[in-house]
Amino acid sequence: MEALALRLSGLDPYVGGAIRVVAFYDTLMRRRVDLSALARASAGLAECVAGVRLHGTGRTVRASPLGTDETGPRRPASTVVPVTLDEEEIGEVWLEREGEAHQLDEVLLDRLALAVAAAVERYGPARTTMADPALVELAVGAATDDVARARALRLLGFAAGPPVHVVAVRTALPLDRVGALVCPAGLVKAAALGADGPGAAGLGALLATAVDPGAFPEGVRAGLATTADDPAGAWRRARTALRFTTPREPVVGHGSLGALALLAEVPERAARADPDVAAVARLAVPGAGGADGEALETLEAYCATASVRRAADRLHLHHSTVSRRLEQLGRALALDLTTPDGLTRARLALTLWRLLDDAP
Repeated sequence: MEALALRLSGLDPYVGGAIRVVAFYDTLMRRRVDLSALARASAGLAECVAGVRLHGTGRTVRASPLGTDETGPRRPASTVVPVTLDEEEIGEVWLEREGEAHQLDEVLLDRLALAVAAAVERYGPARTTMADPALVELAVGAATDDVARARALRLLGFAAGPPVHVVAVRTALPLDRVGALVCPAGLVKAAALGADGPGAAGLGALLATAVDPGAFPEGVRAGLATTADDPAGAWRRARTALRFTTPREPVVGHGSLGALALLAEVPERAARADPDVAAVARLAVPGAGGADGEALETLEAYCATASVRRAADRLHLHHSTVSRRLEQLGRALALDLTTPDGLTRARLALTLWRLLDDAP
């Protein structure tokens, strides 16, 4: 190729230069470099700032001719070329050259766009947050070996090293919409993984580079965990955290549970047989807990605040009304809710009941 370029350059300098550019990018593609390396190499070759942007994730990479990340304000592009994959535009590449574009700029960007498309195809799709459920199951499955798991994460677009946030989700909203809300500036992949136990509703999984717990929309229940070096363990912890969610606390991080997470390990038969849990379950029976389920609502508020007045504030009731309800609850549960032991037993019973499959 070099010998051909030398011969052609004697006849037509443009043709010789174009062949050298093609050979340059062929070498980069054989080396399987990532987007950052492609941008740095292009900036060095063009002797100006080069940029890459992927539409699906919003990721933008800009590099200076010195081989460093360009952090200054983006200047107007002198030349822009779209990046296409499977006949779909997934991004764009450009040069920020002062003055007029050079003769070989379009050739350079055409090859850069091809190299970016090849990198995206190799390391994972970027157009949408939805992912192949089989690939997500491989990434978080307990039976997956380390090699297959690493390959699945790479195909999903996650680089080795930084921890991946894993979210177990129950929602009627589209998972890709939820993912875009909680991780608007980073990579996020979503997949529906079916039911999570007998009688359970559909379960969704989100894998993301970052998660904003406060960005989940109304009506979404979510359990959060991070992978560290154990994606399968993170998925298990996220599903455990999901079981602890309530209407008042729809998003729960596994790290916030502490020793409470151990309650998820209690066998269902043992939990149902416990007198305290059985008493809480009876409160959930229509008509047994008062009008509109006010008994359970009062118990939850009191267990969450450990104070009659704070529970009254949460329920928007007078404290005397809450106090009267707690007396009735104490008789129904056979507990003295005004003592630390009684309150602890009520909290544990309420939590264990929430973990049962038939609890609302």
